[in-house]
Amino acid sequence: MKRFDGKTALITGAQRGLGLEIAKHFALHGANTVLMDVSDAVIGAAKEIEFKFQTKSIGLKGDVTKIADCANIVQKTLDSFFKLDILVNNAGITRDNLVLRMNEKDFDDVININLKGAFLMCKAAAKTMLKQREGRIINISSVVGQMGNAGQANYSASKAGIVGLTKSLAREFASRNILVNAVSPGFIMTKMTENLKEEAKEKLLEMIPLKRLGMPEDVAKAVLFLSSDDSSYITGQNIAVNGGIYL
Repeated sequence: MKRFDGKTALITGAQRGLGLEIAKHFALHGANTVLMDVSDAVIGAAKEIEFKFQTKSIGLKGDVTKIADCANIVQKTLDSFFKLDILVNNAGITRDNLVLRMNEKDFDDVININLKGAFLMCKAAAKTMLKQREGRIINISSVVGQMGNAGQANYSASKAGIVGLTKSLAREFASRNILVNAVSPGFIMTKMTENLKEEAKEKLLEMIPLKRLGMPEDVAKAVLFLSSDDSSYITGQNIAVNGGIYL
């Protein structure tokens, strides 16, 4: 029997990158997966997971900033799998710029998708989890939500807000055995970091005590831990996966 046999995990922002890696790890360990994204490509991503891991997976197009979409995605999850055990709020964007050059729309868009989107998905999923008297919610924050970063005032604010949201919901939902935690990745090897100039990479590695960038699976494994029975006495916590860049 696999670790998540019989469990259903819903992951937002799952068409590619970190969200897709998290979905793959759940599927590897037996979970049914629901991939949500604003891109139609999420449907193909789910089909690939289903074929590769021989588990049930569906891709659903939806916008986390719209409460109707969030409720619809949860309902479609229930229609397909009859329950929702795990929600991973991964959907997020960046619109980097120095504050004096950052326009209001770029600030609002990042807050709406990264923070409000997580709030709306938690709200939609909680109705089901409260009835089940069981559930796990993992919100993806960031190291820059802890330490800040020049040129990312909007992103840092949204990710710091995720931590506050996580702690508040952990207190609200604990009596129904719904555990709510956050994971704060540091600098992870993605297409974005692959395109960094060598000099920039070297400076970045000098800041990281482990002297390497993180891999997507490092984050996925932390998410799976917080979704498993091994973390049944952990709630309201923010787990840093950052190689020691912020202690």
